[in-house]
Amino acid sequence: MIIDMPNTHTSEIAQKIDELHDERGEAATGRVLTLLILTRDHNLEEALETANTASREHPCRVIAIVPDASSDIDPDKDDSNLSAQVRFGADAGAGEIIILRPRNGLVRHQDTLVIPLLVPDAPIVAWWPTNPPASPSKDPIGAMARSRITDAMNSDNPEATMERLRGNLDTADVDLSWTRLTVWRAMLASMLDQPPHLPILKATVSGPKNFLPLDLLRAWLRLRLDVPVELKTVDDATAITAVHLEREDGELSLARPDDNQAMVSFPGQAPQPISMPIRSDEDCLSEELRRLEPDDVYGEVINTGWNLLYS
Repeated sequence: MIIDMPNTHTSEIAQKIDELHDERGEAATGRVLTLLILTRDHNLEEALETANTASREHPCRVIAIVPDASSDIDPDKDDSNLSAQVRFGADAGAGEIIILRPRNGLVRHQDTLVIPLLVPDAPIVAWWPTNPPASPSKDPIGAMARSRITDAMNSDNPEATMERLRGNLDTADVDLSWTRLTVWRAMLASMLDQPPHLPILKATVSGPKNFLPLDLLRAWLRLRLDVPVELKTVDDATAITAVHLEREDGELSLARPDDNQAMVSFPGQAPQPISMPIRSDEDCLSEELRRLEPDDVYGEVINTGWNLLYS
């Protein structure tokens, strides 16, 4: 069910949502959080599809804020500065979706705009699928959130975006470029837990050029192993392809030759295949919605670990 509400107000939107819940005989109290999405119009549907999938694990109210970029809006007209769309049922995953399109001066008051639509007593999560503000914690929407999720890899300039996020880091901030590494970090930690526990002498990480998750993985290894971490660029790669760890008895490696399977190798042993598909945005968002707690390791990596790589 999709309901368009042109020239409306938040009170009318809230009333419409209550009416829809009453018709379906359900309550919004089953929502575990409110997910605020701040994006541009051409990224909206992709972001909503990701949120829909994630909401099946975390039933939530999704509020997408998409400032109206129309140039023919007259700020002196005596009409509403807000248009909205409400999606329910099969069109909204395991919750409801509210798309807000503020215009004119209302664009500068997005926090006031969403307050009447929040799920009572539920945590707020802010997500920027593409270009985040330089300081998410100081953004009006970000300041409301218990957790702030960015995705520098999908911004217009990933390296510059990460530099700005690093300079304005708050404990509630996390980036999905880091979340994409969860399986890699877990597998490498498991490999290093296997005897013999010999020191690592050098590490090599392979993957695409100018790929932010690759840089974050290098920073994590540099921080945790305190050894040089070399970068090997693979021209046709679209994700991290391998990590090689050198020690006295030989080389440990975790290599992913395709998008679904990896090979684990220990010195003197035959390589073993494991399932290791590339993580989707839905997987990464679900993980962060599951946690909602500060990721201290992420903070260490993008500050201390990053500086060890580039200082």
